[in-house]
Amino acid sequence: MQPVLFLSHGGGPLPLLDDPEHAELLLTYALIRHKLDGLQPLPSALLFISAHWETREPTLTAAAQPSLLFDYYGFPPQSYQLRYPAPGAPGLAAALAEQLAAGGWTTHLDAERGLDHGVFVPGMLLFPRADIPCLQLSLLDSLDAAAHVKLGHALRALREQNVLIIGSGFSFHNMRAFFDPVTEREAQLNLAFENWLEATLGIENEQERERALVSWKHAPGAAFCHPREEHLLPVHVCAAAAGHSVTREWRFTALGRHGSCYWWD
Repeated sequence: MQPVLFLSHGGGPLPLLDDPEHAELLLTYALIRHKLDGLQPLPSALLFISAHWETREPTLTAAAQPSLLFDYYGFPPQSYQLRYPAPGAPGLAAALAEQLAAGGWTTHLDAERGLDHGVFVPGMLLFPRADIPCLQLSLLDSLDAAAHVKLGHALRALREQNVLIIGSGFSFHNMRAFFDPVTEREAQLNLAFENWLEATLGIENEQERERALVSWKHAPGAAFCHPREEHLLPVHVCAAAAGHSVTREWRFTALGRHGSCYWWD
C-alpha cells in the first residue's frame, strides 16, 4: 500500500530558483525525497491534487504526455523554460473516472490541460528523473470542505493499486501577508493554525478528525491563514484518502511564514 503525502509547495517556481527564502522548504523536501526513495515498491503512478485547478465536477488530466502549465507571472525568464517530461497516465485516469462514477461522482477527463506548478515544482524536487507517470485531479470549485473529504474517501482504493496520492497546496496561504512584514500578532496566528492542523490530523478517531477538518474555519488563525481555502483543501482530500491519523510532519519557514508537510503511511 502506498502512502499519502501533503506538500506545501512554496511560492510559484521560487523553490526551483534557489530562492533563499525557500531554503528550509528545500531541506524539508530533501528529507521527504529520502523517505520516498525508500519506498518498496516504488509507486507506479502519482496522483496530484493541486490547489491550482478548480472545476465544477472532478476532472482528471488524461494526456499521454502532458505539457506544463506556467500558471504564474512576473518571474525570471528561466522559470518559463522549465521541463518535466513525466508521462501521463490516461489509462489510470479513465479507470479512476469510472471508479469515481461508481461512487456517484460525475467525472470528466481533460486531455488538453497541462500540469500546473503545484504538480511540476514538487515533481521536479522529489521525482527528478520524471519517470513515474503523473496525473492531476482537480479541486471542486464549490470549495466545500465536506465534499473534499468525500472525494478523498473515493480515492482510498488507489493506495492498494500502487498509486501515490499527493496533495499540493500550502498550510499557510494569505497572499497579502506574504508581501507584508511579519507582525508578532500575525506570527502567533500562523503558529496557532499550524498547531491546530497538526493536532487535528493527529486525532485517532476518523469521524472526529473529519468533523474537525470540515469545521476548519473555526480553528484559531483560520481566517488569516486562509482567506480563501483552495491551498488547504488538498489536506482534506489526503486525510480522508489515508483514513487514519497522520504519521509524520515536517515544519519549515518559507517567505517568512510557517508551513508544514504531512505523510500518512
